[in-house]
Amino acid sequence: MTLVKHNPRIFNTVVDELFNGFPAAWGRDFHPGHSQVPVNIHETADGYHIELQAAGRSKDDISIHIGDGLITISFEKKEETENNDYKTIRREFSSGSFKRSFTVDEKINTEGVQAKFENGILKVFLPKKEEVKAAPKQVTIS
Repeated sequence: MTLVKHNPRIFNTVVDELFNGFPAAWGRDFHPGHSQVPVNIHETADGYHIELQAAGRSKDDISIHIGDGLITISFEKKEETENNDYKTIRREFSSGSFKRSFTVDEKINTEGVQAKFENGILKVFLPKKEEVKAAPKQVTIS
């Protein structure tokens, strides 16, 4: 009989990753070399609200692209100029690049997408298209 040590932390991580993949359309895709940033997604009657945690990042380095049925939010830090006046002893801040993609279906008005950056949170609003309702019509009987 083999004894297997139970590590709930590893088990929970595996289970979380399994279930966090559903629905797959909401951007849990993995991009090697890119860190994952936390995202909240809310739905209202008017549209979808995506909140992306981007503390310590500059809005000038964030890019939002819509095309091919996807909205892609990415961050690529521009190269810093080296300063010879001081030497970094320890660096714990991490602001690596990231890329998150989300499916945009035909219910979204891609022309009306809005984004704002405040207090380290990128807020993207994807408005829903107005529903076209068929006007009721009277059919005459001949």
